[in-house]
Amino acid sequence: MKILNGVLLFFVLMMFAPLLNVTFAQSEPILYFCERYDASDGEIGVSDRFTTGYLTVMVKSDNELRLDDVSIQFDKYNSRNGKFEYFKKFAYNIQPDMSYVYFSKNDESDMKFSDPGFYRVFLLDDRDKTVASALIEIIK
Repeated sequence: MKILNGVLLFFVLMMFAPLLNVTFAQSEPILYFCERYDASDGEIGVSDRFTTGYLTVMVKSDNELRLDDVSIQFDKYNSRNGKFEYFKKFAYNIQPDMSYVYFSKNDESDMKFSDPGFYRVFLLDDRDKTVASALIEIIK
């Protein structure tokens, strides 16, 4: 009887083991978009659907990002072949202790979505590994 109870307990624990390793959305960096970032008002016009033009890419994490050289990359959806294809990439420098950062127009990039369509946007580390990503729709 003890062996049967032990085997039963083992199977019950194995069924619930995956639930013990829960990851919440905020435990990893998230990437999202807004029309612009203002120092006093914060994020203005947060959405995942915008008209063509300049946008701001936001990244937020519960922990320090521990990054310094990063890139924001746009891949555009090609409806003819059903795949996302490289579109643009912008380099930035941030501080390793940052956990909340925005990427917008600067002297070296235009961060402009000039063509309507669906885009996959990535925050990449200095080895081009994905840190965070999100989808956005650009309309006319």
